[in-house]
Amino acid sequence: MDERPLQFLLQKIHQCQLCQQALPLGANPVIRARSQARILIIGQAPGLKVHHSDLPWNDASGKRLRQWLQLSPREFYDASKIAIMPMGLCYPGRGKSGDKPPRPECAPLWHPQVLKLLPELRLTLLVGQYAQRYYLQTNNLTETVLNWRHYLPQLLPLPHPSPRNQLWFKRNPWFDEELVPWLQPHIQKIIGEPMEPSAL
Repeated sequence: MDERPLQFLLQKIHQCQLCQQALPLGANPVIRARSQARILIIGQAPGLKVHHSDLPWNDASGKRLRQWLQLSPREFYDASKIAIMPMGLCYPGRGKSGDKPPRPECAPLWHPQVLKLLPELRLTLLVGQYAQRYYLQTNNLTETVLNWRHYLPQLLPLPHPSPRNQLWFKRNPWFDEELVPWLQPHIQKIIGEPMEPSAL
């Protein structure tokens, strides 16, 4: 598999200045992918810690997400297995109650181009309301995640793993009791599948 088209595209994305004037800390697109990736994680936008480290999900939310997936940091950050592409690629700044929403320009501009170069994807995790609203056209996160089987095998909606969502997890114990135990072996199965000869 020729990795060059994707890497060329990622270089273009990292140089993007489209929203520069609207970003309090300037543009710093955070995205990781290789053309062999089997799983894609689409979240909302980098937080402040991620903006400074250039490492996606490098915070408490990421720790919980890795627990849901039962992946070590080494496995999680192996871009040949897990691609990570948020709805907004840059830190949007702080709002009244947490970070601002992802910038709306990123997904329409970059997502289709990246997806064309990820032919081995088996599962896309839509983490949080912004990704679900964009890809599933749904507005009720709880209802969407509750009906997670409806979107398989290509898509899986998940709540955002932020510590701010503790109340949601307490109100929805079925998530940890039902969805997470299904998800963990499914992730391992996808990662462990042998590559097609054309992908080698």
